[in-house]
Amino acid sequence: MNLSQLQYFVTLAKEEHYTRAAKQLAITQPSLSHAMNLLEQELGTKLFEKKGRNVVLTKYGRTFLPYVEESLKVLEDGIKRTRFLNGSREGEIRLAYIYTMGSRFAPQIVREFLDAYPDYHIEFQFTVGATPDILQGLKEDKYDVVFSSYQDKEPEISFTQIGSQKLVLVVPREHPLAMIDSVDLHDTVDEPMIYFSKNSGLRPVIDQLYEKINVFPKIAFEMEEDGSMAGLVAQGFGIAVMPDIPILKTLPVKTLSITCPEYERAVYLAQVKNRYQSPVIQAFTEYVTTHFR
Repeated sequence: MNLSQLQYFVTLAKEEHYTRAAKQLAITQPSLSHAMNLLEQELGTKLFEKKGRNVVLTKYGRTFLPYVEESLKVLEDGIKRTRFLNGSREGEIRLAYIYTMGSRFAPQIVREFLDAYPDYHIEFQFTVGATPDILQGLKEDKYDVVFSSYQDKEPEISFTQIGSQKLVLVVPREHPLAMIDSVDLHDTVDEPMIYFSKNSGLRPVIDQLYEKINVFPKIAFEMEEDGSMAGLVAQGFGIAVMPDIPILKTLPVKTLSITCPEYERAVYLAQVKNRYQSPVIQAFTEYVTTHFR
């Protein structure tokens, strides 16, 4: 049984005439008759019976017809969807990014890309998560493009730096450190610290900062998402080293520049090496690496 036989079957069922059906299918009548004979032999039953000069479906043919029509419809939908996703100016981009890029960076990049290419018709899907999770999703083909921290021991993934985020110390507005504008991390080691969890891509970055000064902070709470960390700081549960994200300006906190050791966190565009990408995904990644690198 093949696709042509099923298409021939549906056409003959509608036309109820071999000559007309063959003409519509642009094949010869003997070819159509042969195809239907093979299909009936494979199914082990008669699908058509003569009625005057025409042919009509048997009860078995009537049973078979809706299944064939539904199968052909599903196949056609799949063809249309595949062509849509792979179109030069149409398609879908599944973008995942880390929490710290969710309020401004990623939405801004997408908006600027769409404004730059108004003739493109693209469906974006957005997912936010921790670096290990979204990189795993990238490898499992859940996402097309990822904005994340760099992660070692990922030979399948290419990382292209597209920007950086300044790290700051965030303290409650009434905290003694709020009286100054910059701080040495040595001065934070006795304070309860709201710290990134081990699942966060920022955890090793901040660990390295403290390793550079040979001390380690007092961790009071571990969080995966920076907005929640900022909320805890605002309510006096501790202080935090984190990216200078927009939400900090809306909370009763003070941000201090870190003078020792000074550090900016790099952010990356990540993709699976040698995986086929549709034209719209290629256009997006080229735009990002050109304008934000």
